[in-house]
Amino acid sequence: MPFYLGLGIVSWPLVRLVFRLRAHGVESLPVGGFVLAANHVSNFDPWALGYPLFPRRQLRFMGKSELFNPVLGPLLRAGGAFPVRRGEGDLAAIETAVELAKSGAVVAMFPEGTRRKKGLVKKFQARPHTGAARVALEAGVPLVPAAIAGTDRLSRLGPLRVLYGSPVEIDDLRNDDPREASREATERLFEAIAALERRL
Repeated sequence: MPFYLGLGIVSWPLVRLVFRLRAHGVESLPVGGFVLAANHVSNFDPWALGYPLFPRRQLRFMGKSELFNPVLGPLLRAGGAFPVRRGEGDLAAIETAVELAKSGAVVAMFPEGTRRKKGLVKKFQARPHTGAARVALEAGVPLVPAAIAGTDRLSRLGPLRVLYGSPVEIDDLRNDDPREASREATERLFEAIAALERRL
């Protein structure tokens, strides 16, 4: 998309020189569509998570529906986002994610559901959600863990770090009960993300 490409070009000095983004594991990412699931500490996480793949691949990600107003909505959609109604089991958003992954897109998701830390009292607390695992299982695509560090310290100009892991083993779950399969896959996913975070 032109907007995504333009944003990536304009962001290059900021990402590479000011915040010194370093990413590892890009070379081992799957070629086709997959679900990329990471920890969530800042609103800038999609930016850090997607930039190492730029310009070869564009992330498609869910954004909370409240942000899709007449001003921000067009920009978010141009940047690859699609809305999700949090806390409501938004089946339309899940179906969109499944179709995107099937079509070869990289669907980025934050299975904690919201950022871990924020100064305000949060309506939604960070906890395991099965959406990322469910999308990967339904779409028949790899479920790839990732870890991000530094996006919550941008004002300090600290370095940004991203580590992409190997796909989580979920093929043995594809014939199980969907709910049980999603729960088991989510447990494996969170263990993989935690292991990657310890390496950052």
